Amino acid sequence: MDLQLKDKVILVTGGAKGIGEAISAGLVEEGAIPVIVDKDEVAGEALREKLHGRAYFIKSNIISADACNDVITRTIALAGSIHGIVNNAGVNDGVGLKNGSPVKFITSLNNNVGHYYYLTHHALPHLTKSKGAIVNISSKTALTGQGGTSGYVAAKGAILSLTREWAVELLEQGIRVNAVVPAEVWTPMYESWVKAQKNPEQKLQTITSRIPLHNRMTTAREIADTVLFLLSSRASHITGQWIHVDGGYVHLDRAIQKD
Repeated sequence: MDLQLKDKVILVTGGAKGIGEAISAGLVEEGAIPVIVDKDEVAGEALREKLHGRAYFIKSNIISADACNDVITRTIALAGSIHGIVNNAGVNDGVGLKNGSPVKFITSLNNNVGHYYYLTHHALPHLTKSKGAIVNISSKTALTGQGGTSGYVAAKGAILSLTREWAVELLEQGIRVNAVVPAEVWTPMYESWVKAQKNPEQKLQTITSRIPLHNRMTTAREIADTVLFLLSSRASHITGQWIHVDGGYVHLDRAIQKD
């Protein structure tokens, strides 16, 4: 299927590694022009080289409104337009109710959802001109809870609410806004976390056994493929939706026993 993304300029925050890397690579395959926004310069430049220079890289730690405004300014200088944004950057920082503090909580919110607003706000004139699309990456923790991570979970819940709010607010501009909700996704960061456990193989088996479809982790590419579709004109009448790409983790009974 031709997603009709050729020459479309798409910002991808946290675009150098994990899910973001898969999205950036998928965009290049579709002929789009990803603008990889990441604070990791080594990973960003390595990915740009891997993509044969068919992407732009902007080094930025987008935790402030000024930094996000600078990213938009630099993107227009480099590419001339913006046709879409994938708000993806964030980190499960473990700021909980018991082990956190009010200051840490607010900082976690800013770091995990603040830039979704800042970047989109500053990009809005360009998205209006292109009638672009926005895809927000949330997390199953917004719906299931996790424990010990109030800041991150609150931010991911806010992302889902903002997706619906922006979809309404931007109807007249023709800008579509959707969210993708991953659960257990196999990325280098996740792999490192598993390897750090006391019994990595047993831990991984316990996790995958709770994923109803095929008892396996979702791949970063499976998340990316859904994001690409939502960015494309093939999804031209889809807005305000939360799309779960999780092998049934959230909505199916994880106690299902297979024969």
